[in-house]
Amino acid sequence: MIRVLLADDQSLVRAGFRMILRAEADLEVVGEAADGFAAVAEVEARRPDVVLMDVRMPELDGIEATARITQRWPDTKVLVLTTFDLDEVVYGALRAGASGFLLKDAPEERLVTAIRVVADGGSLFAPSVTRRLVEEFARRAPAAVPAALGDLTARELEVLTLMARGLTNGEIAREIYVTENTVKTHVARVLMKLNLRDRVQAVVTAYESGLLRPGAAAS
Repeated sequence: MIRVLLADDQSLVRAGFRMILRAEADLEVVGEAADGFAAVAEVEARRPDVVLMDVRMPELDGIEATARITQRWPDTKVLVLTTFDLDEVVYGALRAGASGFLLKDAPEERLVTAIRVVADGGSLFAPSVTRRLVEEFARRAPAAVPAALGDLTARELEVLTLMARGLTNGEIAREIYVTENTVKTHVARVLMKLNLRDRVQAVVTAYESGLLRPGAAAS
């Protein structure tokens, strides 16, 4: 059973999500929150698997709430809800540790699938969407190179670069002539050494550090 927390300041929106999820045998709504502070408190009390997090909420916005949740309870995944798919707020949410984002007007089946993907440790981004977001904002907000990047082996740097280009594990395996299980091991080590939650944050780090430049992603 996947335990879900609904965080949105509009009660009608929460009610709509609750009705959708109630129809799914493997999903359970375990709590609701109308602002960011309440969302953090509910996560502490209920430890859900996934939080559906509205970006714009009173008291404490969804970005800061996401950062607090992912830092304190890394096993809880955050799926950000937004109105605009190319918005600096969305990029900020990714940097805060969100595992993906979903438009509020997305079809019901996409919402349900998104929750399952995120709960399973995945990220809700097709490679093209990830690249589009990261390239857009990497141009605007360059960051310092993480010191831990120097701890990566040459092979791990190669894997990180290929991840940032949007390649799947299978595609990376074919690119560097190793098994897919070996790629999974390299990915896990990259995430561990850089203290990252998932592939999305790895892609953001690759662009921000200059390891991959906007426009260099695979088509």
